[in-house]
Amino acid sequence: MTKKEIVKDISEEIGLTQLKTKEIVQKTFDAIVRTLVEDGRIELRNFGVFEVKKRAARKARNPRTGDKVFVPEKFVVTFKPGKEMEERVRQLEEEAARKAMAEHQASNGQPQEALPVTPPPPEPTMTEMAPEMPETSQSPALP
Repeated sequence: MTKKEIVKDISEEIGLTQLKTKEIVQKTFDAIVRTLVEDGRIELRNFGVFEVKKRAARKARNPRTGDKVFVPEKFVVTFKPGKEMEERVRQLEEEAARKAMAEHQASNGQPQEALPVTPPPPEPTMTEMAPEMPETSQSPALP
């Protein structure tokens, strides 16, 4: 999926123009990058954690020539998925295993067993994925 497709899906779901949605999506990505550069870590609840880590300098080998080369230290971005993402990917894996088993049984002429099917959880809406915002109070305006 591309950023353009993400923008299209979100704009259709929430009723904003694609131009305005693209601006919001880009500002979100910019904020993530800015936070990584400034703080080195950003945690997005129900999604995962991005973190900047230093990869140490090391000696490596050029696969073509076999010569030893020095690789300097560098910073890399790592991502650790959240529990919800892990669970949904695990369900995808289980579904693929069930399909493979059914195909294997069908190709061997074995009767197919009724395999338990775990329905995937409903996809969160944009409002469920958004960070919680504090309630605004209806206090009178100050002079």
